[in-house]
Amino acid sequence: MEGEEREREMEIPEIDSRLAKMCIDTATHSSDAVEKWRMQRRSLQRLPSPLASALLHRLLRRRLLFPSLLEAFKYSVEEVDLSGENTVDAEWMAYLGAFSYLHSLNVAECYRINNPALWPLAGMTSLKQLDLSRCTKVTDAGIKHLLSISQLEKLHLSQTGVTADGIKLLPALRNLSTLDLGGLPVSDLALSSLQGLTNLEYLDVWGSKISDEGAAVLKNFLKLSFLNLSWTNVTKFPNLQSIKCLNMSECAIHSVLEDKSDRVTLKKLIIRGSSFLQAEIVFSTIEPSCLSFLNLSNTSLSYFGFLHRMHALEHLDLSSSAIQDDAVEAISCIGANLRHLNLNNTKVSNAGLETLAGHVPNLEVLSLSHTLIDDFAIAYISMMPSLKELDLSNKNIKGFIRQINNEVEVVSLTALQELKHLERLDLEKTRINDAVVHVLQGSEELSHLSLNSTLLTDKCLEYLSQVKKLVSLSIQGTLLTNAALELFNPSVTLELLDLRGCWLLTIDSLTSFCKKHPRVKVRHDHLFTTSVNHNSSTPNLALLQKGMKASKVKQRDRKSSVSPILFKKEVLDQRIKYGREELISLQHLSPPLVQPLDMDIAATKMN
Repeated sequence: MEGEEREREMEIPEIDSRLAKMCIDTATHSSDAVEKWRMQRRSLQRLPSPLASALLHRLLRRRLLFPSLLEAFKYSVEEVDLSGENTVDAEWMAYLGAFSYLHSLNVAECYRINNPALWPLAGMTSLKQLDLSRCTKVTDAGIKHLLSISQLEKLHLSQTGVTADGIKLLPALRNLSTLDLGGLPVSDLALSSLQGLTNLEYLDVWGSKISDEGAAVLKNFLKLSFLNLSWTNVTKFPNLQSIKCLNMSECAIHSVLEDKSDRVTLKKLIIRGSSFLQAEIVFSTIEPSCLSFLNLSNTSLSYFGFLHRMHALEHLDLSSSAIQDDAVEAISCIGANLRHLNLNNTKVSNAGLETLAGHVPNLEVLSLSHTLIDDFAIAYISMMPSLKELDLSNKNIKGFIRQINNEVEVVSLTALQELKHLERLDLEKTRINDAVVHVLQGSEELSHLSLNSTLLTDKCLEYLSQVKKLVSLSIQGTLLTNAALELFNPSVTLELLDLRGCWLLTIDSLTSFCKKHPRVKVRHDHLFTTSVNHNSSTPNLALLQKGMKASKVKQRDRKSSVSPILFKKEVLDQRIKYGREELISLQHLSPPLVQPLDMDIAATKMN
């Protein structure tokens, strides 16, 4: 996730939660702290499961968890999430197999997990959920170890090495209600063999070899409510009244039903990137009063008249579709219940927004990135009173409109102050300036703001410090200086400050800010070698110094034609001799043949 360390949210009981968190922080402060309590087995055995789980996962996040330490939790922990941990192997699984009350285990993307590693799980009586997704070394032989887990209800095998032969063994797990076989070579015959799983409610077979003939057996899964057939050869779907969520993305859809006498009562339909032989006929087989979620993104549909009947829609995704202004009228007709509308990467313009204005009173999320709108559309957006999230990124939005022979400027973003519930605003890659940012102080509920413009200067930070409820601020690719960051006094609510691409900032300035505001997590290109301190956002200076030292050694050994004067530590920052416009132009030049040895000397990242 962009190089950031993956974090897990820990659930701690509300009663005495503050005290519990303090205890967990203290117990996981260091390896020495762990050694002090790890032998107190009786105390750990009495620890409530949610607290024990929170302690275990905090140890994992802080890289203090090792296989033998797992034994201390075998009588208290019920849920373990190790997904993506590349150190998890057969030794870890041996300890986990001894957990007496473990009912959920997630080892997705643990590439060391193989067939022998699954043997300790055999015969576990409490395990109900197991996720082996993307454990590519797990094959049909590994499935045999799982067949004795009689209580297993949810099994995820997506993108493993299991074949159709291994799939045919799964009916032995008769309690399965969730089965994820995405990306596996599920054949028609293999699917037919699963009919013994009468409790199945969730089935994912995306990317399989299933055809219309094989899909016909799905009518025998009487409890099936979720079905993913994306990237398959299925072109029609049998009439299953139990199905509430259907994903047929990237399919060539001819009909939704075999028997067209009844309508399917879907609540959620995802057909992203699919093609249609007769779209009007396909959608006529769906009961419109039931459908609340529809994803038609990346389709080639040019006719959207079928939307007129879908008055129950709450979520509509038309991103990267062929919709234009004339089709927006169909959306306005069903706008009363609409909560989420995605029009990204479409040809919708100001005229389309004008049609929509006043017809979507409950719309909460609107995405308009890469559309044809400009500043004039903001007035129409302000007529959508329930908006909480608004994406205006990648647009030719300047934040102001020139009137009366281009002599008077009106700040267009002022209209956003009419949106009393606006919490998230994305203005990345627009052309707004500091004066425009100033009006955002009037957005009282704004908590997440994303900006990216070379027209923004130090002054914008002064204005943004007055946005009282900001939790996350992304201000990437701007010409902020060290002086501005030093004077920036963020709101007490700010938790994340993303400064990536602000190449004038130095490590010293960033480190100073982190120490001054330890509650704020800072992202920046210079901090790529650091990890966030687990008690604060102060960078790990030891790691930073180590990374810088290693970088300098590599650069010293690298042959180059750079003058020896560049190796002197006291060399001045060469950026100070350029003006603002010159810096902007330099930012887009090709990078030098060799990287500067000190990240304070020059910008290391050219956008």
